[in-house]
Amino acid sequence: MIAPGSGVRVYLATQPCDMRKGMDGLAAQVQNVLAADPFSGALFVFRGKRGDMLKILAWDGSGLCLFAKRLEQGKFVWPPIVAGRLQLTPAQLALLVEGIDWRRTVAPEPVIRPESV
Repeated sequence: MIAPGSGVRVYLATQPCDMRKGMDGLAAQVQNVLAADPFSGALFVFRGKRGDMLKILAWDGSGLCLFAKRLEQGKFVWPPIVAGRLQLTPAQLALLVEGIDWRRTVAPEPVIRPESV
């Protein structure tokens, strides 16, 4: 998978989505269900009911991109089904796409560089 930069926002749709939807259907879902702008440059991650497939919708500045992955064994780790969205770090997205339990990872707090003496 192409890794997003460290400043990219990643949103996880917490409710299952119809995996038959394409770019336009998922963009409408981003606007109507997640109350976000699909053309903002953020990544929007969707999972189907069975849990073995996910799709990522992204705007790259010139058009919408749609990435999909289906696991041959197991399911993607997902948070409890609630309304709305959940924000992930790009590192957590990388774990999710690999099928690893991303919820067990904790990102360290950013370190503020001390002033020179």
